[in-house]
Amino acid sequence: MVVRMRHTRAHTANRRSHHALKAQVLSTCECGAARLSHRACASCGRYKGRIVIDHVSRTTTKAAKRAKRNDGNSKVKNKEGSKSESR
Repeated sequence: MVVRMRHTRAHTANRRSHHALKAQVLSTCECGAARLSHRACASCGRYKGRIVIDHVSRTTTKAAKRAKRNDGNSKVKNKEGSKSESR
C-alpha cells in the first residue's frame, strides 16, 4: 500500500490563498458613466467605441408595444365602464 503524503496546514493555506475573490474593477465609459470592464455601458450601450446595444430602438419598440397593449385594454375598460353606468 502507498504511504500518503502529509497534509499540513501550511500546504492547505498555500492552496487556499488563491481562492480569494477580487473586487470588480470599474472603468469610465466615453459618456462618463461607470461600467464594469469587458461589458457594454448600461447607459449608452457602447463597447470599445461602437454601439452594441441600441437603446433608442429598444425604447421605441417598447413604447410601441405598450401603446398597442394599452389600446386593447382601453377598449375593454370602456365596455366595462358602460355596463357599470347602465346599472
